[in-house]
This record gives sequence, C-alpha cells and structure tokens, in this order.
Amino acid sequence: MIGLCTDSNALLPPDLIAAFGVEVVPLTVTMDDVDHLEGVDLDVDSFYAAYGAERWPQVHVAAPSAGQFAAAYDDLLARGCTEILSIHVCSKTSATINAARLAARGLPVPVRVVDSGTAGFGVGCCVWQAASAIAAGATLEQAAAVAEALTPTIGNVFVIDAPGRDEDAGLDVCSWRPGAVDTVGHVDGLLRAVNWMASWTLGRGADLRVGVGHSSADSAGLAVALEAALSGAANVVEVVRFRITPSVGAFSGPGAAGLFAFPTR
Repeated sequence: MIGLCTDSNALLPPDLIAAFGVEVVPLTVTMDDVDHLEGVDLDVDSFYAAYGAERWPQVHVAAPSAGQFAAAYDDLLARGCTEILSIHVCSKTSATINAARLAARGLPVPVRVVDSGTAGFGVGCCVWQAASAIAAGATLEQAAAVAEALTPTIGNVFVIDAPGRDEDAGLDVCSWRPGAVDTVGHVDGLLRAVNWMASWTLGRGADLRVGVGHSSADSAGLAVALEAALSGAANVVEVVRFRITPSVGAFSGPGAAGLFAFPTR
C-alpha cells in the first residue's frame, strides 16, 4: 500500500486529505515572535484577524524539521503502508524537501520524495493527481512520475482585494511562478475579476480539475462566485475549495482569491 505525505504549504483541503489519507506535515509560522504549527495551533481565520487597518503582524515561515517528517512517515508505516510518496513545496522557495529527504534515509520501506517545482495549491494539485493515479492502480514510480510531469501544466491566477484599495484604480490579475509574480490582466472591479478568471480557466482545454481558494473572510465572496462560474462547465470535471493558509498568506496578505487549474489527461 502506498502512503501519501505532503506539507501544509500544499493548502490541501480537508476533503482531499480525508479521501486519500494524506499525512500533512506542518510548516512553522512565526507571527510577532510567537511560533505556531500551521493548521495545528494556528487556524486561518485567527491568522487573518491579526491584520488590522493600522498594523500588519510580522510573519516568518520555516520549513518542517526532519524529525517532523520522520514522525509522519512512522504514522504511515503504522497504518500498514509499504511504500511512501512524499510530495513537497519547491526547493527554490523552501528547505522542506531537504528535511523530507533526510527523514526518508534509513526507512525500511521505499520512499519517493518529489520536488513539485511549485508552491501553494500547485503542490496540492500534484498530490491530488498522484493520489488519483494511485487509486486507479498506479505504482509508486508511476505516481511520482505523474506528480513530476504535472507542474508545467498547472496554471494559476489570482487577485488581491487588499483593505483600503482604491476602487477606481481597478484590480490586477496576477499569476505566480517560482521567484516571481506576473501581472496577466487588469480589470475594473470584482465582478470583472471573476469573469476574467473564469474565462481564463475555461480556455485551458478539456477535462480540467480546478481548486478555488481565498484568504480572509472578506474574499470568500470572490471564491464563491468563481466556484459557481466554473462548476458544471463542460470542460471542468471537478472543483474543490481551499483556504490560503498562513504559509502562503504571509506573502499575499488578506483579500486574496484565485484558482489553480490543470488537465487530468
């Protein structure tokens, strides 16, 4: 049996974690000099509640330790897993992958550690597709190959409706890639942002899986509208919702909403 592991930067929603039995290793989020384990003792809404009109918290993000990965791998072994596929945030942006590789040494079962080459829900997309392949009968190496091949096909777009934004200035539609954020469009307001992102997604081809996410509660309406615009579309096979958790929100801040999309074939 193949066990799956990822890190909390993957933004994997609870329904996918439960469906595929994924072990999620938390990153450490330090907010105003207080350390928290992402998703363990720091929830998303509490994190964004610390962002006020006058002051934003000082936030730093650190990779998990090798010991945390060793504990996660032990949990998978205790469940009866005989192989492990461990998929993680890009090595260009985090030391997470190094900790996973260190923990994998000496385990009594094969462990395949995959550098996804992406971050945020892009990692979640790789886990999602690899888990689906395993459920369909893929071997460890086949599932790892699926995850590694997926990254170039994943697209993402998002907007940030930051508090205090000048509504007359409109909104930039952006796309993330390792080391950079590109502006890919500009719209007059939130409704046009939803339409732009939905149209962009529907133009990406057939058999798409889509993850729609938001950060603070103020941006939930954008995500709801995006999900409604995409659910039921002829070329979208599945839509899931995720939250932009602190390890990503530390860089985007509140007010972000957007999506990741990739072809299933």
